[in-house]
Amino acid sequence: MKVVKLIYVLYKIKLLSPLGMYRLLVSFYRYGINLMTLLHIAERKYADHVALLDDMETLNYKQLLSQSKKLAYCLKEDSHIEKGQKVGILCRNHASLVKSIFALSQLGADIYLLNTEISKTQFHKFANRHNFNVVIFDNEFGSYMEQSHDISKKILSYHHHLPAINNFLHSNYDEVRNLERTSMGKIVLQTSGTTGTSKEAAHKPSLFNYLNPFVELISRLQLINYHTAYVATPIYHGYGIAILLLFIPLGKKVVISSDFDSKKACHLIREHQVEVATVVPLMLQRMLSTNSEDLGTLSCVASGGAKLSEELVDNTVRALGNVLYNLYGTSEAGLNIIATPQDLMYSTYTIGKKIKGVRLKVLDDNWKEVQVGKIGQICIRNKWSMSNKNSSWIETGDLGYRDDHGYFFLRGRTDDMVVSGGENVYPIEMEHVLLKHPFIEDVAVIGVSDEQFGERLKAIVLPVRNTCLTEKEILEWLRTKVARFQMPREVVIVQQMPYTNLGKLDRKKLI
Repeated sequence: MKVVKLIYVLYKIKLLSPLGMYRLLVSFYRYGINLMTLLHIAERKYADHVALLDDMETLNYKQLLSQSKKLAYCLKEDSHIEKGQKVGILCRNHASLVKSIFALSQLGADIYLLNTEISKTQFHKFANRHNFNVVIFDNEFGSYMEQSHDISKKILSYHHHLPAINNFLHSNYDEVRNLERTSMGKIVLQTSGTTGTSKEAAHKPSLFNYLNPFVELISRLQLINYHTAYVATPIYHGYGIAILLLFIPLGKKVVISSDFDSKKACHLIREHQVEVATVVPLMLQRMLSTNSEDLGTLSCVASGGAKLSEELVDNTVRALGNVLYNLYGTSEAGLNIIATPQDLMYSTYTIGKKIKGVRLKVLDDNWKEVQVGKIGQICIRNKWSMSNKNSSWIETGDLGYRDDHGYFFLRGRTDDMVVSGGENVYPIEMEHVLLKHPFIEDVAVIGVSDEQFGERLKAIVLPVRNTCLTEKEILEWLRTKVARFQMPREVVIVQQMPYTNLGKLDRKKLI
């Protein structure tokens, strides 16, 4: 079945035709095995089709390939970037970022995609730890570079006259000679939040190792049927870069923007007749609240990066129909589980079923597999996970379980679980209950110390705008819906919640 599906997908994107196979071999011969190869294959077939559209320019596949090739040549000649060097990129979503990724891949450099919400202190720690040869950055992060004396070369993404990616493309190189064929270096993602010591997940992209997630995304999300995609999520995140690199060889038009604003996002979707959008739940929620009528062209909304609420699933179905997909993956392990619209009809809480090529176990604290329906830590093994791991199995840190039908459900993080009076209590379960309250827009539940029970729950509640809620009203509403040991010790009403730029609740700021 797996082979049949693979042959079908390769046939549909015309890689199995004689001409398609010829283009593939020519690209490997000319560029080696790197991301420029994917772009070259797409350019041979979709030369005049729009490839990339951002806030400043629109590029077809021929232009994107030509400019990425010229940029690779300029970076090698002017900045002496070569195979094995470390290049940090601190940029928002724009064309200079995309061109840089392709160019650096052809040069064989290791690409470090840095979180644009990174603090200055964290950036310096990260840069010192990795000893970057070059950093490409947006002008807004100029102050970060002033104190980074150990970085030998600093290149702006855009500038009127200083050395910058956009100015390299207007250099006086009349003829760009072919560069040596090379295999690409690593793509390194940051895996932690924006404070403290960050970690990194290094991936060595491989056409063969990534066939399973490539095929599963195309087939389950029916991406071949659509032409225009809006990548609302940051490209520096594993989800963002993966979707971008999936759409390019399919010849899609990719729309990106340097920042997310719900009104602007709705306008982009309507103006460009976007059919596929990649979002985190908070983005989707805000777009639906801003102008759901602008979203009428969407046939596939791929959500990831944070949990979906039952209310958001229901609101999406009412406004747009059965278009919502829930994707589960991690920076370390990549994509592993997909919930289709039909799966979400089975349960709005499911993250779906695992994709082909994934080995997945739910383990207890003693590293023993738990029974179906029992909660444990989700551990994953696949061919496309990060290369700098200590074990073939990756501990995700996510608690969850599998039901009798093979569907997976999350129950929070391992460090979120609370032991209250000897009972295991999962904050996410209380969050699901509280979100059913008609006057609660969002909620976060955390564990706090308690002299009598060891730990208890604390709920932080954001009410629906222009409504009035009290702690007493919420606790009375809860008493008939949850067990006694699950009841929060206190409920705090707030006017706003702290979110990361990926739409996740920043729980560190709630403690």
